[in-house]
Amino acid sequence: MKVKVMIPTPLRPYTENRDSVEVEGNTVSELLNALTQKYPQLKRHLFSEDGNLRSFVNIYVNDEDIRYLDGGNTSVKDGDVVSIVPAIAGGN
Repeated sequence: MKVKVMIPTPLRPYTENRDSVEVEGNTVSELLNALTQKYPQLKRHLFSEDGNLRSFVNIYVNDEDIRYLDGGNTSVKDGDVVSIVPAIAGGN
């Protein structure tokens, strides 16, 4: 099934400037794998060298943080929206 993945502005140069991409998969991990196969330059921004999702990259399925669901094994279905949200730090 195809699921819409929302791409944040800082990562859009790696997805042909698209704000969303539809990819196929049954879990978040499958979606991210399909996404990085379609857009290989995106992989280094989402995953560390050991293959784990970078700590500053947050993934949401329908506004639910996957860290509080089943992580990369979180199931997705038609109509779900997956959002990639990079953590932002700064200020005084």
